[in-house]
Amino acid sequence: MISTRNFSYSILGGLLAILFWNGAAIPVVAVEYYTEKPSFLPSCRIYEPGFTKCSTNSIQKLIDQLNIGIPEIVEKFGPLDPLHVKDIIFKQDNNEVATLRANLSQVVVSGFSQTKIKESRISKKDFNWHTKIFLPKLRLDAKYKMFGRILLIPLNGTGNILIEIENLDILVLTKTKLYEKGGFTFNNITAVQVRLNMSRVITHLDNLFNGQSPEVESSTNQFFNDNWRDFYEALKPLVVDTVEKILLDVMSAIFHLIPANFFIEDIPTPQQFYANVAQNL
Repeated sequence: MISTRNFSYSILGGLLAILFWNGAAIPVVAVEYYTEKPSFLPSCRIYEPGFTKCSTNSIQKLIDQLNIGIPEIVEKFGPLDPLHVKDIIFKQDNNEVATLRANLSQVVVSGFSQTKIKESRISKKDFNWHTKIFLPKLRLDAKYKMFGRILLIPLNGTGNILIEIENLDILVLTKTKLYEKGGFTFNNITAVQVRLNMSRVITHLDNLFNGQSPEVESSTNQFFNDNWRDFYEALKPLVVDTVEKILLDVMSAIFHLIPANFFIEDIPTPQQFYANVAQNL
C-alpha cells in the first residue's frame, strides 16, 4: 500500500508566463480555459478513417509544446522536466521479495521531455483512452529513509537514492467523463492506470547501513543491479503509483484547460453522447 503526503509541485507566481510560440517569446496571460484552438495542435475526426494516426500525432504535438511551455501548466506545476515531487511514503508487507517501510522526500523525476507517443487510441464507445508511450530513460532522485528487507537483505539507512529506468514502455489506460463548459466539451480524467515494461533498472542507495560498512554497501548495490528484475518487483508499487499520480495530475490540468473539441472536431456534446448511451442500454 502506498500513500502520498504533500504531493506538490513547485508553483510559479503571477498570472503572466512566457510561451515560446513558434520560436518567438511572447508574454501570454494565463486563462481558465482556451476558447480558441492553439496553432500547435492538429485536430482530428474520430468518425473518419485514419483517426488513430491523427490522434497519435496530435498528442505528440501537445507533448512537444509542453516541453516548450504552456503558461497555465507552468504556473501550476513548474517545469515538467525535471519534475519536483515531495514526500512519498511507501509500505510493502508480507511480500516474498520485500518487507519495507520507506519515506522518499525531495523527489525529482526527469526524462519526461523525451516522451514519444507510439499510439493514441480513443474509444467511440466511452471516450476512454489507450495510449502507448516510450521513454528512453526515466530517472528518480530522492532522499530516503528506509527500514526492512529486500531480497533477504536487511536495510536500515538514510541517504540518497537513485532509480534509473531504461527503455521504458508505458501503456496508459485512462478513464474519462465528458462535461460541458462555456459551450465546449471537455474531458474529466477520472482514473489512470499504467503498465510498465523496461529493459533495465539501475539503482544506487548511499549510506545503506548508516555508513557503518562502505564495502558491504557497495556490494549490496551491485547485487541489486545484478538482480534488477527482482529489485524492481520490490519497488514496483512505488514506481507505478508515482507515474500514475504524475500522469493523473498533469493530464487533468491539461484537459480542463484545452477543450476536447480542439482535439476531436466531431466529438459529441455530453448531452448527445450520454443520451445515446442511455438509449443503447
